[in-house]
Amino acid sequence: RFFIIKESFLLYYAESEKKSFESNRYFNIHPKGVIPLGGCIVEPKEEPNMPYAIKISHEDFHGNIVLAAESEFEQAQWLEMLQESGKVTWKNAQLGEAMIESLEAQGLQLAKEKQEYLDKLMEETEELCLQREQKEELERLNQVLEAEKHRFEEVVRELRLEQEQIRRELELTARSLKGVEEEKKELRSLTQSLQKTLEELSLEKQQMLEMLEENESQLPPPTSPSKEQSPIWGLHCSLQQIEEKMQQLLEEKLLAEKRMKENEERSRVLEEEREFYSSQSQALQNSLSELTAEKQQAERDLKAEVKVRMDLEKRLREAEEALQSLEQGLDSLDCNKEKEEKMKADVSNLRKFFEECIRNAELEAKMPVIMKNSVYIHKAA
Repeated sequence: RFFIIKESFLLYYAESEKKSFESNRYFNIHPKGVIPLGGCIVEPKEEPNMPYAIKISHEDFHGNIVLAAESEFEQAQWLEMLQESGKVTWKNAQLGEAMIESLEAQGLQLAKEKQEYLDKLMEETEELCLQREQKEELERLNQVLEAEKHRFEEVVRELRLEQEQIRRELELTARSLKGVEEEKKELRSLTQSLQKTLEELSLEKQQMLEMLEENESQLPPPTSPSKEQSPIWGLHCSLQQIEEKMQQLLEEKLLAEKRMKENEERSRVLEEEREFYSSQSQALQNSLSELTAEKQQAERDLKAEVKVRMDLEKRLREAEEALQSLEQGLDSLDCNKEKEEKMKADVSNLRKFFEECIRNAELEAKMPVIMKNSVYIHKAA
């Protein structure tokens, strides 16, 4: 016999049908017999002269059907095929069709959900692109703030050097002023001493003149001029010495007064320089304080921008991970409750992310109005 398994039926033909089947691979629709395999029990069996037999039994059969194989390997192959074919029954076929219809319906539903998710994915991808652009803008702003910070530091360094130079010049001016003041004191003391000496010499000169007048009135007319006029001549010599000394002291006094005027002028110039350097130092100190405050504000702004950027990068990473997970879930053919819950969680995370982006955009759009109102409130106050 030549046997063919067709779905859940075992067809058998005459031996001559084997050559025809092997040549054209078509089976004859008019077999010599048909054995339904649905629900049958197929098991190996040993029979006399048939060591590799196969027994097929069913409660509806009148007796058992025994087939013989030529080898143990062939017996195992036929046993496997017969047992598999016995599972193909009408109920199983109906169940299979119902499962196919259910799977097709699930496939349509999944395709619809996939399309919805893909549409949502496209919108969120565009939003992510916008967020990436904002991230790049934040990085550019960060670079600008860094450059501004370095510029502030350079200006502060130059101002500190200039302030140090002005401080040294102020110290030098103060020392010069101190020296001028000491010299003025010495000159004032010298002038007072010369004035006192001049007054004493003037008094002495007056006394000499009185004595000279008195001697001239008391002396008789001269008979020998060289001897009789000797006392008067001595007084004249003393008087001449006093006048010469007074002239010398007067010149010294004029010189001291001239030096005092020069010192006063120098002191005035130094005082003006000191006031100028003091004002410059104060202006530099004010500029330094302002620049320090601006630098601190710039550092605070930079830290705030970095924090915002880090938060944005974190949200972007979470959104990208959610998108990747969502794409994997959409591309996957298997669908279970756990994956659906994960996809819902990813969509929820993305919704929160983009709702926050929308709130930030609305706040940025309202910022000019808020600033304007705050200015008006400040002016009114």
